[in-house]
Amino acid sequence: MSTPLPTTVTEVRLAQHLTDKLTLDNFDVVQVPLREPGAGEVVVRHDLMQLAAVMPDLMREGVEIPMPPFVVGEPLGAGGVGTVVASNSDDLPVGTTVYTGTWAEYSVGPAEEYWPLDTSVVPGPEYLLNQGTTAYYGMVDIAQVGEGDVVYVSGAAGGVGSLAGQIAKHRGAAKVIGSAGSAGKVAYLVEELGFDAAFDYRDGPIIDQLRTHAPDGITVFFDCVGGEQFEAAVQAAQPNARFALCGALSGQVGGSDGAFPKLDLMTAIVRHLTLRPFACHHTPEQMEAWNTAFATWMGEGTFVYPHTVVDATLAEAPQTLLDYLSGAYKGNTAIRFPQA
Repeated sequence: MSTPLPTTVTEVRLAQHLTDKLTLDNFDVVQVPLREPGAGEVVVRHDLMQLAAVMPDLMREGVEIPMPPFVVGEPLGAGGVGTVVASNSDDLPVGTTVYTGTWAEYSVGPAEEYWPLDTSVVPGPEYLLNQGTTAYYGMVDIAQVGEGDVVYVSGAAGGVGSLAGQIAKHRGAAKVIGSAGSAGKVAYLVEELGFDAAFDYRDGPIIDQLRTHAPDGITVFFDCVGGEQFEAAVQAAQPNARFALCGALSGQVGGSDGAFPKLDLMTAIVRHLTLRPFACHHTPEQMEAWNTAFATWMGEGTFVYPHTVVDATLAEAPQTLLDYLSGAYKGNTAIRFPQA
């Protein structure tokens, strides 16, 4: 055993299923006792917790996503990084960095339920909390991006989109265009992430802006948003363009209409468009493909890891998630909890 542990800790639980817009009423912040570890068990302090746009969907009843849904009355799930602070296992001694998975300050469980992480290969533990597996699988396996493609990424400043655009460039795309929700994010995409062009979707009709940046049309669309941006991409598509449909953020945040864009079916038919909605299962093969590429590109100094670390308590996490979903942060976003 090591330093004294708190007797009670904070958990954030799902208070009620999400039926409309996400609010603080969907969360329940509670104090629970922290039990002593049994034989072969460890106590883990949670240091960082990842935020993701899929979280509101997992709060809905009957959601059909290949991820464990959140359960009313139980802590929410999220990828995180923690530190073993007490151990009854030789496999995970005190001080080991491990992967965590719940909205809690601490957790206790068998050592085999925690995945040790090697932080020596990255500049900081927050680099281990990224959505690259989804971005890589969607851009490479679903969109099949390659040499000469003209790529449009919606929600390009988010955790998935900011990686997807860079992946397209590394795969030989001739031009990568991103859309985001502010002038600052637009500049960030071009000046820091290497996008060839970007625009603020609030600055005018999206189809007009898209045609300005891609006068000959796009060959690949990586969609994280849905809504008007999907509709515009159909109109701007070249014949045989491929659409990788990753998310519908406009429906998750802006109301249900965004999740149900209109499809100009005749245009899709005449131009032979391929529409491929997908969900990433994070199989070992998918994760290995991304981690190999990520390590290579980071080692070469040719890839930027776009991320934001927000210092907040676990009790503040629900509001931080709402801020994240509203576009307050850039790239892959994690909450860093204060340490005693």
